[in-house]
Amino acid sequence: MTLRHVATPTAPMNTITDLWHAPAMIAPNNFIFKSLSNWAFNIAVGCSHACRFCYVPNTATIKQGPHLAQYGVRDPDAEWGEYVLVRPWIEERFLASLRAAERVPLARLKPDGHRAVMLCTTTDPYQVVRHPDPARQRELAEHSRFLVRRSVEFIRDRSTLNVRILTRSPLARDDFDLFRTFGHRLTFGMNLPTLRNDLSRVYEPKAPAPSQRLATLQAARNAGLHVFVALAPTYPDCDEADLRATLTAVAVLDPITVFHEPINIRAENVMRIAAHAQALGVPVNTDVFATRERWQDYALDALRTVERLAAEVGLADRLHLWPDKSLGTRVAVQRLSAADLVTPQPFQEWLERWWTRVSEWPTAIGPSGPH
Repeated sequence: MTLRHVATPTAPMNTITDLWHAPAMIAPNNFIFKSLSNWAFNIAVGCSHACRFCYVPNTATIKQGPHLAQYGVRDPDAEWGEYVLVRPWIEERFLASLRAAERVPLARLKPDGHRAVMLCTTTDPYQVVRHPDPARQRELAEHSRFLVRRSVEFIRDRSTLNVRILTRSPLARDDFDLFRTFGHRLTFGMNLPTLRNDLSRVYEPKAPAPSQRLATLQAARNAGLHVFVALAPTYPDCDEADLRATLTAVAVLDPITVFHEPINIRAENVMRIAAHAQALGVPVNTDVFATRERWQDYALDALRTVERLAAEVGLADRLHLWPDKSLGTRVAVQRLSAADLVTPQPFQEWLERWWTRVSEWPTAIGPSGPH
């Protein structure tokens, strides 16, 4: 199926006829236990990276089903990765949303959000937007970049808010010059669950290869940016040797924080992953998704392994685990604490420690200074 795209050029608004119905604005996010940001700025509905584990098409995008149908998207979940509907830019609306965020009293904000706006939470700010018409593709690419740069410039110049950039794309290098102007108000990060390009092609079929992401992170570090890394989500096929290799490479970057969570996906996506892996000839382990208990056992083992390996490579103080909330149910605590060779109370305390952790934010001293 051909990718479907909707975007706006930077021409006057009355010339636009093929836009997503709602403009790009800053909005509160609903993160739980993540410590990433208080607000989100999403440039599009949909994402061309087609990550098979993505939660977005089963939550926010599904709710937009009637609107998506107007663009020819029949099944937002099954067609994830095949549509990118870029949002229009209405400067007055964006600035109003920025002023509203700036005025929120600190006491009303979750302290783990760092008064930060995150680009992006339901799409990627630097994805490649494709179109069969070369002229239209250039227009889409220009507008997508305009959305990111213009919004970030306004946040810098007309607010005291911070910015967190999260992407899988090396195209972000084009904006390192802008990011540097923020000093300690901006952090730049990438998802890097593995260094294995073959696994990435299975789970993130249209995203840039992990090798490109690692090189981009190093370039960001060399450019003086405050770097964080998300080993998220790691896969069942990421064994201890793979996780150690990834964490060892990440340690060289001196990141301010390393986030980690194991993959957690729905049954229909498990089948899609298995079918795609078979087509590529890459063996994958989908048995861990057979039952809730089996997934919980896998998740705890992955979290504990990363915790141990992070200490081994010198990242213990930067590590931020994201245990799923389902691990904290009464039944799960009883069962998993026994498997973890601890009593329920210490296991619950371990969960609470990660759920209440506030991630690092850089100080004005610089990337090599205190975190």
